[in-house]
Amino acid sequence: MKFLCVAGSLRAASTNRALLHAMTDNAPQGIDLAIYDDLGVLPIFNPDDEGERTPGIVTRLIDAAISADGIVIACPEYAHGVPGGIKNALDWLVSGPAAVGKPAMLVHASSRSLFAREALREILKTMSFAVFDGAELEIPLIGKKPDEWASILADPAHRTIMRETFAAFEAFVRRQ
Repeated sequence: MKFLCVAGSLRAASTNRALLHAMTDNAPQGIDLAIYDDLGVLPIFNPDDEGERTPGIVTRLIDAAISADGIVIACPEYAHGVPGGIKNALDWLVSGPAAVGKPAMLVHASSRSLFAREALREILKTMSFAVFDGAELEIPLIGKKPDEWASILADPAHRTIMRETFAAFEAFVRRQ
């Protein structure tokens, strides 16, 4: 099973990206995670540029989303909202088949992103993603220094939670 992972933060020292990398290291056997790293270079969504005019970098995002069995999004909250980069990427997926019925799971590197979580969940449902409302993965890294993240993410309890969450998401994907 193949999942496309997207970090909603462009920061070099992103807690969300660190969480996704830890998840790739702890995914159960048979689950392949690919982290999408071109969020910051996607052009601003313009419906006039869809179809034959779709930029190549956008086509690669769309193809990656279509070929994935599910999407995993780790997203921070900016000013009680969803960061523009992740919203822009989702806008590029809105009018094609990439989102329709595609299982999506939200994971969190902060316990304080409640507004963004709800907004992102609403966006995904509106786009016809099959949003996994099961046990969401939350491993709070916010407020910690990057050199502390590795030990937090390597904690056996957190590693177990990552594997259990993926097992639940995998079962959800198989039911879709």
